[in-house]
Amino acid sequence: MKKISLVIALTTCISVLTLSGQYEKPGKFGPGDKVYSGVNIHFTTGHEKDLDMIAAAGFKIIRMDFAWQSTEKEKGVYDWSAYDELTANLNKRGIRALYILDYSNSLYEEQTESKDPISGQITKSVAAPNDEESVAAFAKWAAASALHFRGNNIIWEIWNEPNINFWRPAPDVEQYNKLAAATCKAIRKAVPEAIIIGPATSQLPVSFIEAFLASGIAEYIDAVSVHPYRRYNLSPETVAEDYNRIRELITKYTPAGRSEIPIVSGEWGYSSSSKGVSVETQAAYIVRMQLANLVYRIPFSIWYDWKNDGPDPDEHEHNFGTVTNDLAPKPAYTAIKNMNDQLRDFTLVRRVDVRRSNDFVLLFRDDKGNKKIAAWTTEVPHTVILDESELKKYTGMTARDWEGNELNVVTDQGKVVVNLGPYPQYILFPGR
Repeated sequence: MKKISLVIALTTCISVLTLSGQYEKPGKFGPGDKVYSGVNIHFTTGHEKDLDMIAAAGFKIIRMDFAWQSTEKEKGVYDWSAYDELTANLNKRGIRALYILDYSNSLYEEQTESKDPISGQITKSVAAPNDEESVAAFAKWAAASALHFRGNNIIWEIWNEPNINFWRPAPDVEQYNKLAAATCKAIRKAVPEAIIIGPATSQLPVSFIEAFLASGIAEYIDAVSVHPYRRYNLSPETVAEDYNRIRELITKYTPAGRSEIPIVSGEWGYSSSSKGVSVETQAAYIVRMQLANLVYRIPFSIWYDWKNDGPDPDEHEHNFGTVTNDLAPKPAYTAIKNMNDQLRDFTLVRRVDVRRSNDFVLLFRDDKGNKKIAAWTTEVPHTVILDESELKKYTGMTARDWEGNELNVVTDQGKVVVNLGPYPQYILFPGR
């Protein structure tokens, strides 16, 4: 096993920023102070090897389209067999489903011309539900689906990125709000305890999200879902202010007496195409997205995508995966698996303040008295100094890099100098 030096030595004292008590712990989404990672997939039946690898990597949630067109091919007649198989396969692996109630149905709406959100080409496709019959049919189908899968702890999301051209022929927040309200009411009537989220926006468009929340939907939803994609020169940690703006809107429009509705990161990734980031940077970002979101009080984070959609290194959409299109692990798979292995059973205690806003030093603990630090920086590599009094009593520390390789650890009178870089590292302080 490869070993890399990690220096720990005596130096000056550093204060601690305590964040304990600030984390949402929404029971509907798992513990808000532990890493709860997920990944998008694009299949229903079969693909058992994919699911085995997803489970082995420690992913706890998958996000998948739950397509209206494919499950209602005759008015009022539903066929969930493909999703029955997928749900059963997920359940036996301890993976939770987030199903996206999405896209239209030619039984109820006509075709229209619109710009494809991926290719940008003008294509013909079925218009989003808009008239009274199609909205009612979508809501009825969604409620029947929630009832059919009741007891499987599924998260139901209403549509996918309605603020761009996945809502056809063109985005219309008032149309989307009408559909979301009807769907929420129908699901709540059929399955009061159902977990419902939305609007699954592309990026964090403030005006769209405000119109969504101002519609009164906060009475019915359990979380506001967003897709915090950003320019490729912006790392995952830059999302903090975007979340703050959305939280202000949530506070403004949440009904009196209801606890704050959390934000969830329902889809977010970085492509490793020739136009994107390197596979090494993608590996750093998949972990840093999960950990930064945890610091920013996001109860779960879903990476886009599970595997590459094709083999072309120059095609942006072909290179979001944690594995190649033939399931060969990319560095991102190694990194996320190692993070989930390292932090399994560990709870975030606080972010340690090292007086540099771009340094992330996160302190975790488990029920056995072990402590663990996950640490990285968004700046050029440098050292930071820690003087954590609660860590001084520990001996026999060990450390691992982002790939799981062992790091050498040197101590000097209990004060710690950590070499920070772009890839998270993990330092274990074993309990006695």
